[in-house]
Formats: sequence, C-alpha cells, structure tokens
Amino acid sequence: MFEYRLAREVNDALARHGVRYLFLGKSGAILLGFPDTTQDADLFPAKSQQNGESLVRALNELGFDLSADDVAAIVRGKDFVQLKNGPFDLDLIFAPDGIETFEEAWARHVQVEGMPVCHPDDIIASKRAAGREKDLESLPRLIEFRDYWKQHLRG
Repeated sequence: MFEYRLAREVNDALARHGVRYLFLGKSGAILLGFPDTTQDADLFPAKSQQNGESLVRALNELGFDLSADDVAAIVRGKDFVQLKNGPFDLDLIFAPDGIETFEEAWARHVQVEGMPVCHPDDIIASKRAAGREKDLESLPRLIEFRDYWKQHLRG
C-alpha cells in the first residue's frame, strides 16, 4: 500500500540519481492530503534517454528486478510501464492522458516536503482523460478536495 514512507524512499532514490519526475494519480493526491488509499505509486517521469537511464539505476537501488524489456521500455520512455517485480507496485506513466507535456506539468507542480507532485488540476485532468470507470467515480471527490486544497491547504 502506498504511504508517505514509501514516497520518501522513492523520492530519495530518484533524487540521488538526478531523475526528473512527478508523483501523479492517486498517490500524488494522497501526498497533497487527499484522504484515500492506493495500492501502487504513480510516477510521471520526464521522457529522455538520460532520465530513463537514471531512473533504471534508481529502480535497481530500490530493489526492482528489471528485465531487459523493462529497461528498454523505461529508457525509451514507453507511454506506460507497469512494474510489479519490486518491493512495491509502480506505474511509470511517461505520457499521461490529459497532460500535454512534462515541462508544462512541471511548471505547475507542487512541492510536498521536497517531493515533486503534479498540481491537483493535472491529476484531475489525467483521471478525466483516462476515462476509466474507477477514475471517473473518484472525480467528484478529487474536485471537492482540489477546491478545499486551493482554499485552505496550499501554502
């Protein structure tokens, strides 16, 4: 299950290897204070060969057993890479629905105790554009949370 300690471990390893990324999805929302749970961490890495190679090194450090296919997909920035061969489940989303580019999302991102997190508007846009039933069901709560966050929590 995704929790703060896990987010800190991920952030620290990725930072040591210079990986550019954002927490996305429900894991990103939880870091912002959204009251929910999720089973995996969702990351939006910048898409470049150098960033992909750095990400592979960080994932190895975290204990992921990456196959040659996993490494190739990460280095080339395949749109979606799901990893279930490590200490926790991890989704790498290099091209999230509803978000134009990493640079645009980075310009709007929020720092949560030094961890880069997508802005709630981007999390909502991504879930809306993905169109999966479970994402659409969570939208009203996420929108309500975003509005509360903007008014009361954003420091």
